[in-house]
Amino acid sequence: MGNVAVIGAQWGDEGKGKIVDWLSERADVVVRFQGGHNAGHTLVVDGETYKLSLLPSGIVRQKLSIIGSGVVVDPWALLNEIKKISEQGISVSPQKLVLADNAPLILDIHQRIDLAREKKRGNNKIGTTGRGIGPAYEDKVARRGIRVADLESPDELMTKLKEQFEYHNLFLKGVHEEIGSAEETFRALMTISPEIRKFAQPVWRKMDELRAKGSRILFEGAQGVMLDIDHGTYPFVTSSNTVAGQAATGSGTGPTSINYVLGITKAYTTRVGSGPFPSELLDETGQILGERGHEFGVVTGRKRRCGWFDAVMVKQAIKTSGITGIALTKMDVLDGFQTLKVCEAYELEGNTIDYFPSSSKQQKEVRPIYREIDGWSECTRGARSWSELPSNAVKYIRQIEELIEAPVALLSTSPEREDTILVKDPFKD
Repeated sequence: MGNVAVIGAQWGDEGKGKIVDWLSERADVVVRFQGGHNAGHTLVVDGETYKLSLLPSGIVRQKLSIIGSGVVVDPWALLNEIKKISEQGISVSPQKLVLADNAPLILDIHQRIDLAREKKRGNNKIGTTGRGIGPAYEDKVARRGIRVADLESPDELMTKLKEQFEYHNLFLKGVHEEIGSAEETFRALMTISPEIRKFAQPVWRKMDELRAKGSRILFEGAQGVMLDIDHGTYPFVTSSNTVAGQAATGSGTGPTSINYVLGITKAYTTRVGSGPFPSELLDETGQILGERGHEFGVVTGRKRRCGWFDAVMVKQAIKTSGITGIALTKMDVLDGFQTLKVCEAYELEGNTIDYFPSSSKQQKEVRPIYREIDGWSECTRGARSWSELPSNAVKYIRQIEELIEAPVALLSTSPEREDTILVKDPFKD
């Protein structure tokens, strides 16, 4: 049995929550390795809906759940999420939840900076959620961040907060926004410190213990590869690495810990926020995809932009992340379309290209080249075996596999975890 990393192979919102929940039954441990509480996973278990942002999806199945150092943690958001899920009957104790003691904290000053910057950008907004994720990652890299372990030393914490707030308040003053108070944040942190610290420990040591015992580890990512800070549609990206390589870095273990990389992708494409989207549909078809797929963000409720499946983008995600196989979700949304389209290449300045360019200017200018595929009138929703799928649905899947150069390992046919067709068990090498 091997360890599995699960990542989004598009722009996020691909249905990772259900897939991770489905796989967690086979795992002993679930590790969240990057992102913040701007990402969200929805799990539907026995008719009950759980919406998670920071907590690893395994917590619902009472698996050992770990928040790694690659995650930026809003401590108040974490405690609120623990409270909410506890009210739904899920026990969250230090025996079930581990928080990396070297994970950076998101503070109120980060949210102020995030919102002020978006306001200042006007029509050129990045499209952040305004939750302070980007500024917290910046402080981490600039070596002025506050980490979970700093809660152990109040005097040193106060010194670090003053330095951090002094830096950020210069910007806030410059754009005529209300400045932050290091003293107020210190008092607020001291109030919740005991609750946060009880979950904290060196995660790298815990990971080493788990590997030594032969535990099956499921690494859970947030967002998607095309939002990766290096490999995504920069600058319209998130502030962390979302590729599979981050699973090792963000949890304090080596790359040899990962035996299988499962990329999650919808049978079409969606995106939240600003940025290039070559296969976006601004017509009735795009509206139908959004309505059928209930395309609204878990965390923000923002409406998602919708379009045809972009095989160029997914293939690039597969190459940059070493994806072994994909889990194809929301096939049922395509039921009833007479003809479907898949983007198989781009046109740029009169030339045909088979990759997504790094240049922001070129990303705006690429135009999709489509392959038309016959649709199906039958219903795929709830199918639990390959034989239950319409023949044209199978042909659609086969053509996607050909274009992205990776096999379909799992097929999801509804939000319910049982409505899943297993082709290849990722935990079995």
